[in-house]
This record gives sequence, structure tokens and C-alpha cells, in this order.
Amino acid sequence: MALRRVFLLRSAAPRVAGLSTEPQAGEQPAASPGAVRAWGAAEALRRPVPVVDFSNTQEAYRCRRSWELVRNLLVLRLCASPMLLAHHEQLFHVSRKLLGQRIFDRLMKMTVYGHFVAGEDQESIRPLIQHNKAFGVGSILDYGVEEDLSPEEAERKEMESCTSEAERDSSGTNKREKQYQVHPAFGDRRDGVICARTYFYANEAKCDNYMENLLQTIEASGGASDGGFSAIKLTALGRPQFLLQFSDVLTRWRRFFHQMAAEQGQSGRAAVDTKLEVVVLQESIAKMGIASRAEIKEWFTPETLGVSGTVDLLDWNSLIDSRTQLSRHLVVPNVQTGQLEPLLSRFTEEEEQQMKRMLQRMDVLAKKARESGVRLMVDAEQSYFQPAISRLTLEMQRRFNVDKPLIFNTFQCYLKDAYDNVTMDMELARREGWCFGAKLVRGAYMAQERARAVEIGYEDPINPTYEATNAMYHRCLNYVLEELKRRPRAEVMVASHNEDTVRFTLRRMEELGLHPDDGQVCFGQLLGMCDQISFPLGQAGFPVYKYVPYGPVMEVLPYLSRRALENSSIMKGAQRERRLLWQELYRRLRTGDLFHHPA
Repeated sequence: MALRRVFLLRSAAPRVAGLSTEPQAGEQPAASPGAVRAWGAAEALRRPVPVVDFSNTQEAYRCRRSWELVRNLLVLRLCASPMLLAHHEQLFHVSRKLLGQRIFDRLMKMTVYGHFVAGEDQESIRPLIQHNKAFGVGSILDYGVEEDLSPEEAERKEMESCTSEAERDSSGTNKREKQYQVHPAFGDRRDGVICARTYFYANEAKCDNYMENLLQTIEASGGASDGGFSAIKLTALGRPQFLLQFSDVLTRWRRFFHQMAAEQGQSGRAAVDTKLEVVVLQESIAKMGIASRAEIKEWFTPETLGVSGTVDLLDWNSLIDSRTQLSRHLVVPNVQTGQLEPLLSRFTEEEEQQMKRMLQRMDVLAKKARESGVRLMVDAEQSYFQPAISRLTLEMQRRFNVDKPLIFNTFQCYLKDAYDNVTMDMELARREGWCFGAKLVRGAYMAQERARAVEIGYEDPINPTYEATNAMYHRCLNYVLEELKRRPRAEVMVASHNEDTVRFTLRRMEELGLHPDDGQVCFGQLLGMCDQISFPLGQAGFPVYKYVPYGPVMEVLPYLSRRALENSSIMKGAQRERRLLWQELYRRLRTGDLFHHPA
């Protein structure tokens, strides 16, 4: 069955080809004889790490012509206008009608599109990728095309694709917890989301078409730069009903573990530190009548759990791997009744095939990434999809992250359980011997998540304040950095536009002796945002990447709308960026360098 296939595949993991992790390794300064660092038993000469100055406009914008700085200022100014933002879609529509498609496209390329998007196809984006690479900045290629649906059409597609046939027949109603049930008020997942692409399931042919586009993106990334990334979203690869149901069962299974932990007096501990006594656990499960004592004893054997006499969450999660076929896999324990309850009574043959095809598409993309020398970054999505997305990403990591991280999971640090998620995955990678790869983000769905939790009636999964999210981000990041010191094959991307977070990372890297040339820590920002962070990092020799979207003008308009809205939502950073742009233009005018040519 589909899930059993993906769980069993891990044992036959092929070796992963080595990947370059540096945007432009060939152009870094030579190693200095004065900087020496021990690495295991061997010692290697290291170049001294330059101090990164985010206020030096000459260095930050050395790669930009003056007219590009003017365009940046114009776009950032437009993004700061509440009136323009409120009516930007109408303005796009009227401009297109008045100017005609050809002139409208040219105007967009001179302004907003040219600022945030690399080009229309793989060939047209190559000059920008090579240009950024020459200044130390790599690329994360992202095919930014989205379907421009009305809210009503988006809601209809979401309701249909997130509801099984059994639920439509009413036989499966109310089996899932509230958080994992589709709700018409939030059928349009774009609402309240300012910076993430959104895909709605139409049919299997659409998913195949998206996969083909991604295969071309991976190929383009491999051909345009060494050690680049490509980004994917799992909701574009199959029917989201499967992600909802699988997320529900994973969450309930994890909650059951914590309920058992509370009975043993271990509530409140971090997940990675919680360990249950096997004998006590077996007795508790037997009293519930979930299974016979003989069956329970077979679950907890030295072959599966070792001889420690305790069970942690990783051991507990491993039990679900062997719980028979797909339909039987989707069962959850009910503490009140003491029964394992199926989420749905049955799956149709068509639904079973749709789930298999989602897993097959993931497999095809991972193999293509390995062949092309490109790392694959699985984007995070809404919290009600994320447990399944993370679990399926983990299964790919087990197969493909053998020699180096090829598959990167994304951790959203605005989630209350972010630290548990990061620490458990890192510990699992250590136990099983594969390479941990992660991207840390704050998160893109906060407003929507909060509104949905209030409306539907479940606990808000988001940290209560911005300060709490920052603290969670730094806590997760600090843990990963300390682990990288002990695990030279693990890697993390610090995906942040926050200067304080980047400075924190640089300081901890220096304290821990993590040299940028090792490529274990890299940074990520969006194209068109925070060049004053990206390019000083790249020119100092730190691996740094821009998220580089591309696609035809009309098909990336939804993406452009959210880029504009995101800039308006981070006004403090945008104001600093505008001030630095003005400083650099004034410096060039004052020094006679207005016709600056990047070199």
C-alpha cells in the first residue's frame, strides 16, 4: 500500500552524489596562513572570516547599477502606499486594458516584476543567476506560477479535494479532529497569506503538469549554478485530503504518547527528553484493552526499541511504520473508549491511487535533484497539513540524505511545537545515520492560522507574540548550530530578513568555530528584498541564496501581489532598506560614480 511503500523504501537508499554548498566557491579569497582550524585529526589552513558590515552601502550595492537602485526605491515606495496596495489588483487590470498586453508586460518588467521576478523562463533567468553568483549569492529556483482563481472557485476546489468520498456519504463525518477538517470559511487558503504560493487541487493531470515544471526547474538550477536549490510544495503534488488525514493520525498518535507520559509524571518535558518506562506503558495499554498483552509485547521488542527499557517519542513513532496497510494505518487511539478507531471506514480505489501518485511524484523529483546536483527544499505549509508534509519529507531524507543533505525540511518557528519538531528530527538523523538538512523560517500563515483556530474552535498553534516567535527561532537555531559542531555533514539554512537574527547566527558561528567555507550554515532571502544583508554575506564568503521566482508576467501576478503586501508588513526593515539605497545613490552622485558598472 502507498504509505507502506514509502516506509519500506528507506532500506534501499542509493548513495547521494556530492554537492557543492557554496554559491561561488571558486572566487573566494585564498586561505590565510594565519587562520588555522582543527577538523578531527587533520588541520586545514583557513582564510580569516571578514567582518560583515550591513551598513556599508558601497559593498552592499556593488552589484547594482544606479538605475536598479532607483527602481528598487520606486518599488519599495509603492509597496509602502496603503492606497495603492488596497487597489493594486484593480490598477493591474485597468493598466492592462489601457496599455495593451505587450506594453503592460514591458512596464511590469521595468518595475515590480523586474524587481521581484528573475524572468519568464529558464533561459531568461540565467544572466541574473550568473550575475548574483559572481557576487557570492546563489539561487533557490522557484517556479512562481499560480492559478488566478476567484475566492468562490478556490473554496469549491478546496472543499472537494479535502473531503473523501466516505465523508461525502456522511459515513466518515466527525472522525477527524476540528483542526484537520476542511472548513468553507477557510476554503480559500490564500486569504491572509502574504508571502507563500498557494495551489489548489484540480485533478491528477494538473499535478503531473506541475511536476513536469518542477523537473525543468531542477534541471535549470543544475545547469545555471553549482550547489543550488529548488523549492517544492507538496500540496501541488497531490490531493490534499491525504495530507489532512495523515496529519490527524500523526498528531493523535503523538498526543497519545504525551498522555502516557503524563501518567508517568513526565508532563512538561521537551519531547526529546521524555522517556516512558516500557513495563509501565505496556500495563497502561493493556488496561485500556487496545490489544492483548501478547500483541503489546510484540510491539516493544529489543529489535525495535533496543534494550534500554524505555520508550521515547522516536521509538513510539516507529511503531506506526509497521501498522499494516494504508487504510489500517489511519487509525487513532481513543483514551476514553480504549479502542483504536479508524479515521475512515474505507478508501476508494481512486483515492488509493491518488495517494500513491503523490508519493511517486515526490520520488521522481528527489531522483532528478540527485542526478542534477541540486538540493530540494520542501516548503512548509499550513499547520493542518504540516505533520504529514514533515513526515513524508523525513522519509525522503532517510533515502536520499546518505552522503550529504539533498532534501531539506522547513521548520516554522512561529509554531509552539517548533523546538520539539527540530530536536526530534535532528536526533532521528543521528540515530539512523543520515544527514540532517533544514531551513528555519518564522512562518507565512500567522493571521490565517489564528483566525481559523478561533473560528473552528481549537487551540491556536502559533506562539502568542512576535517576541515569543523570535525567542523560539533563536532557540531552535542555537540548538541546530551547536549540533552542527558535532555533526559535520548536517546543514541548516537561516531563512530570515531580520538583521538581528543574521547577526546572532554570525556571532554563534564564530563562538562555535563553524567556518563559512564548510558550508554547514547558509542564509536565504527573497529576490528583491534585503540586498543589504545578502550581498555583504556573499562577498564575505558566507553561503547565501536568493529565492528566485520565475514565470510569465501574467501568471506570476498573484505572487507579485503578495510580494508587495509582504513589503508593507515589514515596514521597519523596508524603511532601513530605502534609507541605505538613498545613501548609496547620494554617495555615487557625490563621488562621480553615478554610472557605476558592476565588476
